[in-house]
Amino acid sequence: MKPFEKMQKDSKIFVAGSDTFIGSSIVRSLRKNGYNNLIGLEKKQPDLLDKISISNFFRESTPEYVFSAAGAIGGIGANLESPAFFMLDNLLTETNIISASHDAGVKKLIYLASSCTYPKDSPQPMKPEYLMTGPLEPTSEFYATAKLTGIKLCEAYNKQYGDNFYSVIPANPFGPGDSFDPETGHVIGALLEKLHTALKSESEYIDVWGTGKPRRDFIFIEDLGDACVFAMENFQGNRPLNLGTNNDISITELANLLIDITGFNGAIKYDRTKSDGTAVKLLDASDILDLGWTPSTNLREALETTYNWFLNNKA
Repeated sequence: MKPFEKMQKDSKIFVAGSDTFIGSSIVRSLRKNGYNNLIGLEKKQPDLLDKISISNFFRESTPEYVFSAAGAIGGIGANLESPAFFMLDNLLTETNIISASHDAGVKKLIYLASSCTYPKDSPQPMKPEYLMTGPLEPTSEFYATAKLTGIKLCEAYNKQYGDNFYSVIPANPFGPGDSFDPETGHVIGALLEKLHTALKSESEYIDVWGTGKPRRDFIFIEDLGDACVFAMENFQGNRPLNLGTNNDISITELANLLIDITGFNGAIKYDRTKSDGTAVKLLDASDILDLGWTPSTNLREALETTYNWFLNNKA
């Protein structure tokens, strides 16, 4: 293993995907923590789908630390509709970034995978050793396969060259800046849009996909950005690091909480023609919690912040 040098406040740091929902939260956290030499932001970011573009960027900019937070993401509906798009976009971005990081001698890389990489029937809570022990959830298997490839590619560079390349697996992120599309967004953003529409139209109910029984582990986007920076500063290990809160909630409980926050007076109507996805997805976040990181925002407070941002920016 190559010696690891801790990130300094003036280290050259590249957040691949700095314009994405998760990538932008990492940028905010880095700035909040005093890191002042962020490169490749906004228009200066290379085309991550183009190997030549990103190779030239790494050669000319010589980043020392890299967060790989690029790649298209979407909810169940989007993944079912466009599996080839999600798989190819993620395969291209992650292989370009990770290989260019090796070629440029990057000191440490953190790759953001997804909880979809765990088997559909994984024991709960999900631990890294459960990866690749069973079939994936069919509604996201192509996206998940691409993200698994990123995890294994980091391991391969670590094993063959001793590179300090590590993967983290976030819980389901939400918050300001998320997608609020009811068809392609993730559950919290989609529900907020549905509730807002129902309030405006004075509807008697909102549609919720599936049965409402699945349980999910959510992490507020600002907490996720902080967890990624914490991992860059503190984590080294031979398996991926889960980024979560060790708590989950059912979709019905979540919908009722959002109904209370928004003031909607109607009922829930379950659309059982839509897939539930995996029954339970709870990450075992013991490793990062034991390292000393804790989320700073409780679920209700985070949901209220998200709803207020939605009202001011998207409604």
